[in-house]
Amino acid sequence: MKRPVPGRSLAVAAIALALTAVVAVAHDMFLKPASYFVAPGAGIPAVLLNGTFDQSSNSIDRNRLLDIAVVSPTGRARLDTAAWDPKGDTSRVKFPTGAAGTYVLGVSTKATSIELDAKDFNEYLEHDGLPDELARRKQAGELGADAHERYAKHVKSIVQVGDTRTDGYATVLGYPAEIVPLENPYTLAKGGTLRVRILVDGKPVAGQYVVFGARTPTGATVAEKGTRTGADGVAAVPVTSPGVWYVKFINMTKLARPVDGITHESKWATMTFAAR
Repeated sequence: MKRPVPGRSLAVAAIALALTAVVAVAHDMFLKPASYFVAPGAGIPAVLLNGTFDQSSNSIDRNRLLDIAVVSPTGRARLDTAAWDPKGDTSRVKFPTGAAGTYVLGVSTKATSIELDAKDFNEYLEHDGLPDELARRKQAGELGADAHERYAKHVKSIVQVGDTRTDGYATVLGYPAEIVPLENPYTLAKGGTLRVRILVDGKPVAGQYVVFGARTPTGATVAEKGTRTGADGVAAVPVTSPGVWYVKFINMTKLARPVDGITHESKWATMTFAAR
């Protein structure tokens, strides 16, 4: 029998601990098509990553789904949840396409809840883009307070089918939290800026903190940056590199009084698109 190597055992334990810490603060959800540029009539296989932009920690069951939508030049269609494959740690779905145009793919999930101790909740606020709630807790002397959060996540992708650009990209899906481009991502000039409107319950949100980042065609990371919406609920995202881009935000409210133990309610939205 081989004896374990102490140094190696410690290293493995340290890596496992680091991965656990990453998962503990990784709450994002992204809809990522296999390709953002497809031929008319071709299906679009997509994965739903529930964790980070690169890795999913668990799949989402069909009973958690509120909506699976595709917007094409002929309008919006809803997919049957039978098309949803939640096997393993990653959910999969295939969206149909028809005529050429700029398509929107969307998935909306039902609310669920999670209980977090004060330390984990503070770390989550710090790492996941919720500086306002973290600042409020500091000012109110609540950094030692545990939290019970009710949350729901709503995701979309903008995909170009064929060469014809159409205005479907601006379709509002009506999700509780949503990111709506104000111009077609596939008409942006190199190094252009994409303006997006941030909606919560259908209304623009002023001062919302928004995060964006990307992966280049070689897989390199374009570091995340944060910005805020103006009075009109619009944020500007500089698209500085080719690759797959994401925009995300979390709108969180601390309830004046807990309801069924719930202390906080949050609504999440992400959007992905590609730049050539």
